[in-house]
Amino acid sequence: MIGWLSRLRETIRPSERIGDEDWHGLIASSALFGTVDDGRLHELRALTERFLAHKRFSAAAGHVLDDAQCLAIAALAALPVLNRGFDALSGWREVIVYPGEFRVRREHHDEASGVVTEGEETLIGEAWERGPLIVSWADVAADLERPFDGFNVVVHEIAHKLDLLDGAMNGVPALPASLPRREWIATMQAAYDGLVATLDAGEETAIDPYAGESAEEFFAVVSELHFSDPALLGDALPAVADLLRRYYG
Repeated sequence: MIGWLSRLRETIRPSERIGDEDWHGLIASSALFGTVDDGRLHELRALTERFLAHKRFSAAAGHVLDDAQCLAIAALAALPVLNRGFDALSGWREVIVYPGEFRVRREHHDEASGVVTEGEETLIGEAWERGPLIVSWADVAADLERPFDGFNVVVHEIAHKLDLLDGAMNGVPALPASLPRREWIATMQAAYDGLVATLDAGEETAIDPYAGESAEEFFAVVSELHFSDPALLGDALPAVADLLRRYYG
């Protein structure tokens, strides 16, 4: 790691905070940040600085990682926790950045038959419990360039991290007292069941069909939409859109 980021990692002193030129350059680089009120941009900057100071970045598969990329990823990761605070990003330390899509080997155990099968899966992002956040830089860059097309890989994976805070990835993150768990589960389950029924009937859906994979993927996909296409989310799933506004702000 080079430049100011290597110093920022040790401690946040006033002389080592994100420089104004770097920060304003990031904000100008994507219309996504234009959706954040000026007052909240100060909070986003503070959270981004803490993320850079406390998370370790590393490159994989020959990717050349620079400070600007780390800054962009950190700001995108901080965006979903503006209402939750930095503690919502606790329990893990590393961000791994690939140049593009990457492959992982999976094992699947069929409980009914006891058969274990292996195979490879191509991903653009992944989040491990108490492990790294892994993203494809090509997709992060595309999300910054086209911020309102319904996709955001960093937000998707941070949603998984929020989901894992209570130790279980099940589509139910740790919730504030103002958001009853029973209401969350009822609203999300009804929307997820409706999506699965639509997919099972062979019909097209307004949102990415990947949301029908599981309750946790549903939460991650609608979280992406909350930031990248809230109008579509509001039209397709108004109750979910309202719930996420109360959760993310």
